[in-house]
Amino acid sequence: MLEDMRLFATIVEQTSLNKAAERLNLSQPALSRRLARLEAELEVDLFRRVGKRLELTPAGQVTYEFALELRRFHGSYLQKLNAYKSSEAHDATIGASLTTLQTTLPDLVKTMTEKHPNLEIKVVTGKSHEIAELVKERKVDFGIVASSVIDDPAITSLPLFDDHLILVLPRNHIILERTHIEMADLQNLPMILFSPGTWYRTMTDELLKKYNLKPDVRMEIDSFEAIIRLLSACRAGSLLPRSYLREQVLVDNDLYLAPIQELEETRRTTFLIHGDPAWLAPSTRFLIEETTAYFQRESVRYKST
Repeated sequence: MLEDMRLFATIVEQTSLNKAAERLNLSQPALSRRLARLEAELEVDLFRRVGKRLELTPAGQVTYEFALELRRFHGSYLQKLNAYKSSEAHDATIGASLTTLQTTLPDLVKTMTEKHPNLEIKVVTGKSHEIAELVKERKVDFGIVASSVIDDPAITSLPLFDDHLILVLPRNHIILERTHIEMADLQNLPMILFSPGTWYRTMTDELLKKYNLKPDVRMEIDSFEAIIRLLSACRAGSLLPRSYLREQVLVDNDLYLAPIQELEETRRTTFLIHGDPAWLAPSTRFLIEETTAYFQRESVRYKST
């Protein structure tokens, strides 16, 4: 049936048996017999002749649409099947939380595509438990989330790196005139915080409550980039994940990191999660290995800075 539909679609697209036979490297009588056999099997006429041209009948139009769908699904199948034959990936779908998408994924995607120019990466966002479900349903190749999924035997969690919040301030902020900054200095400090409901904001609120601190919250924004750009203009500070604050980000926005020991209590591990190893294509296993190696290198570089 697959081969018959391929021949039929070629006849439709060439609009004549002679042209189709030439394209398919068949004789015209042989192609005519194949068409007649297909029509007999389906018990319908697929074409009507208009002069020297062939036009589709209504049944032929329906059959052609089916042939196109069959061609598309067959191509997709072959592409997926090829992933099990080679460790060279041509596409990857990664699941990530919104905060992971902003803090972790951009540099990873840039590194991976520079190393593999033909690699196409798609990203699906969601909450950690939603990404875990996508991994289990094999709708993503793997996920990167800021929590492990140790209670689900269908998912493997690989630790990538530890992160924690850190105080970031404009370099000309008056508080930096002090020789030592403590948690108490956050009291009434003008600040821009991440929007409520996110892990970073929840952790921030818990920390401030623990130390009975109330900063002067000027803005609540759900974009790390927007917070970074507004700090100097608002002469405000913020508590942001250390992993996001690359040296170039600090230089470009004239910012300074003010270490406070208590902020390391907000430590959290980001994990790569994937499903049953038996279902992983060699190309996916290769990308997972490269991803974990990338974060190992980044962790070493982060600790040295």
